[in-house]
Amino acid sequence: MDDEGQQPEYEVGTGMLCVFGRQLKLFRDRAGMDRARLGSLTGYSASTIASFEQGRRIPPPKFIDQADEVLDGGGVLSASKEEVARAQYPAFFRDAARLEAEAVELHVYANQAVPGLLQTEEYARAIFMMMRPPMDDDLIEQRVGARLARQEILSGRDAPLVSFVMDEAVLRRPIGGRGVLRGQLEHILLMGQRRNVEIQVMPLDREENAGMAGPFTLIETKAGQRIAYAEVQNVSRLQTDRDRVRALEAKYGIIRAQALTPRESLAYIEKLLGEP
Repeated sequence: MDDEGQQPEYEVGTGMLCVFGRQLKLFRDRAGMDRARLGSLTGYSASTIASFEQGRRIPPPKFIDQADEVLDGGGVLSASKEEVARAQYPAFFRDAARLEAEAVELHVYANQAVPGLLQTEEYARAIFMMMRPPMDDDLIEQRVGARLARQEILSGRDAPLVSFVMDEAVLRRPIGGRGVLRGQLEHILLMGQRRNVEIQVMPLDREENAGMAGPFTLIETKAGQRIAYAEVQNVSRLQTDRDRVRALEAKYGIIRAQALTPRESLAYIEKLLGEP
């Protein structure tokens, strides 16, 4: 499950980012504080504070809490954290990101690129830099940061049980160059050592592969919801119909049976690393 969208729902100077920026400026003016002073108290430059106020950059949660305290916001600014954070993602991915964060189980089949939850910073940046039409540099860095932040769910106290099945082609495609791919494979091996993460490889020489219709993700939330997510060309669909979700669950079970076991898969990735 990934978030490669080109256009965020909150464009520069509009939407939630603009609302938050106006609130921030109002509280700053009320406190009789200029941007340089607020920046010095929160660890940011005056130009960055200006970007936050103008809706051109997404303020991190830590800054929002700091600004609320420094400007005596009474919790108003802090209350916006969740909505501001959602602006990290393109509109089509926002609901999926929320469900992912609530998951107790995640099961991912990938045959195009390494899943976002496993991507290194360099690999993720290379993915976004390939987007057409091109994304501007600020948006690329925003998307990279959001993707890396998503990965925190894999290491928390209540980390979900997560399984990945990746087509071998994904592990051979040198996105970002051979060095970036090597770092990505090494990272996958490290992630595969976690007790809550299982990684499997679907070899190219398999004569049967039930996943030819494309990638998808299965999500089970703490509330017991079972949902399927699929994305093609920045068009996403969340499936909640029980029959459709059950069909994809059955397909995923077959895919896992057709792939290498987790132990075989990690050994296979090590073999790929050893190839010239």
